[in-house]
Amino acid sequence: MAKKDVIDSLTKVKGIGQAKAEQIYKNGFDSLEKLKKSSLEDFVKIEGITESLAKELVKTYTGKTEPKKAEKQKPEAEEKKEPKIKPEAKKEKAPEKKKEIKTKKPAEDEKETVEEEGKGYKVKKKPKLDAEIKKRLSLRKDIKKRTPNFLREEWFRYKRIPHNWRRPDGITSKMRINLKYRPSKVRVGFRGPKGVRGLHSSGFEEIIVFNANDLEKIDPDTQAARIGSSVGTKKRMDIEKKAEELNIRILNL
Repeated sequence: MAKKDVIDSLTKVKGIGQAKAEQIYKNGFDSLEKLKKSSLEDFVKIEGITESLAKELVKTYTGKTEPKKAEKQKPEAEEKKEPKIKPEAKKEKAPEKKKEIKTKKPAEDEKETVEEEGKGYKVKKKPKLDAEIKKRLSLRKDIKKRTPNFLREEWFRYKRIPHNWRRPDGITSKMRINLKYRPSKVRVGFRGPKGVRGLHSSGFEEIIVFNANDLEKIDPDTQAARIGSSVGTKKRMDIEKKAEELNIRILNL
């Protein structure tokens, strides 16, 4: 049989190109009879032929397919199958399971988990506030819930616009002239009560500290410390140690 006919036949197989067909031909498969008599192992030995391609060649020329692993394991699986239990036997075993569940003591397990969670936890210090400030803090919290997220003009139109606030400007700006259907702008009416502006959510007044000596100026009842971002590890440890001695709360621990 001519070389061209053999190569043309091989290139019709899925995944076999001109180069691989010539490689198969060079390895002694120079006729259709040899291709039909070949096995999976013979094709795998050829350089560049994977197992999946070898299976495709065997399937094309011999019509045989490799047995699936699942089919081989079927008889073993059938042997291992447990005999069917009658419904009467199941009903008899059910009460025993319930008894085992009842014998468990969840209360003891719960106590252990609570004790483990409680270890090392220290309640954060709270400020001493009068009734009026507490009322205003509560009011500020309610106002914050209904305050919208202020977004820049046409943030939805262009990806390059970040989700932050910029005052709208421009003679054709629809947001600037307060048309309905446009997002809310930053206005005075959204502010919280005057007496609690600038206070931390806990009610403390924040004081930025950069060294341990700055803690001496803080009133621990109404003020709390916030360590500056430029403070190094060594100074930070000194500040934390002294704050614990003076009973001062650090907000960014």
